[in-house]
Amino acid sequence: MMSSGTNSGAGSEAGSRTSSGAGPHRPSTESLSPAWELLLPAAAAPARGRGRALRSALREAVRSGRLAGGTRLPSSRELAADLGVSRGLVTEAYEQLTAESYLRSGRGAGTWVSEGVRAAERPVRDRAPRAAGAAGARVDFRPGTPDLSLFPRGAWSAAQRAVWGRLPHSALGYPDPRGLPELREALAGLLARRRGVVADPERLVVCSGVAQATTLLGFVLRDAGVTSVGVEDPGSPEHASLFAATGLGTVPLPLDDDGLALAPLVRSGVRAVVTTPAHQFPTGIGYSAQRRGELLGWARDTDAVIMEDDYDGDFRYDREPVGALQGLDPERVVYTGSVSKSLAPGLRLGWLIAPAALTERIVARKRTMDLGNPVLDQAVLADFVVRGGYDRQLRRCQRAYRERRDAMVAALDEHFPGTTVSGIAAGLHIIARLPARYGPEDALLERAAGAGIALRPLRDCGTAGSEDGSVPLVLGYAHLAPGDIARGVAALAEAWRSGGSGRR
Repeated sequence: MMSSGTNSGAGSEAGSRTSSGAGPHRPSTESLSPAWELLLPAAAAPARGRGRALRSALREAVRSGRLAGGTRLPSSRELAADLGVSRGLVTEAYEQLTAESYLRSGRGAGTWVSEGVRAAERPVRDRAPRAAGAAGARVDFRPGTPDLSLFPRGAWSAAQRAVWGRLPHSALGYPDPRGLPELREALAGLLARRRGVVADPERLVVCSGVAQATTLLGFVLRDAGVTSVGVEDPGSPEHASLFAATGLGTVPLPLDDDGLALAPLVRSGVRAVVTTPAHQFPTGIGYSAQRRGELLGWARDTDAVIMEDDYDGDFRYDREPVGALQGLDPERVVYTGSVSKSLAPGLRLGWLIAPAALTERIVARKRTMDLGNPVLDQAVLADFVVRGGYDRQLRRCQRAYRERRDAMVAALDEHFPGTTVSGIAAGLHIIARLPARYGPEDALLERAAGAGIALRPLRDCGTAGSEDGSVPLVLGYAHLAPGDIARGVAALAEAWRSGGSGRR
């Protein structure tokens, strides 16, 4: 073929076979240069999709640089003959890619690859050492993931069938950005009953999880002149990154035994703060009644906003869960939650309940962000809640996670005697402080990683290292069976012993 430097005689011979009326032949790789061999799979595609495959292959050849800008392409007759396809397919491909500016042509001047096409750059991979617990870990104790095998597939499928059977055609249009009315009604009832929330369906916005709820609030606060938001320290690292995406800075604020320390909050001058009062992440403490009242008093005195991230408020194992902070002052607290811990994070379904003064601005931002969440998913969740499936799922998870927390505490007591577990009996993780003899921390983390055990040190959540030499870890247990927890903790102990310090 002329443009790629192959012997033109092969192309001419093939062309004479085609023009003589013979049917399509199997292409011979001897007549193709490496630049054209990538078109062979397209030429071998089923007849019905062969033209589309050929156009796609040519585009990719140009994008990838295999066909460089300025390369002259063979005539449609020559390429068709070499590939064993009809000339019409090649002609159509040339015309389409010329219209898309991948190729250029002129009367009597042939067809050429355009110089202006650029390949997409590949993302630069993080060359930092892979964190313990990357794919392939033997045991993963990192927090944040529920047991996805507990997802109620049968009940969820039944709800989907029921919804499809009754969902009117009109419901498939552009949705209310606040969410499907029946889901907002169902969630308002659920949250009022289970979490003590003041839940007006008109002020409830269905979101793609707490992550989107956080960014919605961040944009609205920024538009109102807020420049920074207070965050708990230690706390969820995601809060800072989400607010940063909306143009807001964050101010780390320390905790004490009762919750967010009030004096540093007052001194900070922030007008908004994010809290996890039911079960603080990651320390596991529950805000005291006094601190909850003081925090609300600060918000009223300073005309501030509190965002309550109720990420696992349903999971309390020693008593009934403490109600949400929002129920005490719904005009100062933005309440957020999701099904990520109770069902599955992949559903991307959550909610935000806004104060009256912020509702319209949050809804307007939601409208411009994505026009609303998928209607079918919302309708299925509404059916699941109304028919009692969600309450049954919560009871099932509570039983499983309580058993796994007990297994984690027992395993630590057996293999790392002297370990203290802080916080209330709740949620999907614990803070375990291993005695100083199991340190230094970096050495333990290195040995764990070498043994394929994924750990998350407390320092990853923003707090300074321990002053007494202990090794504070944030250990997730919800996604592991009790036997796996016991074996994993035993393996961690063995990894520490194999390090050779012998100080145990």
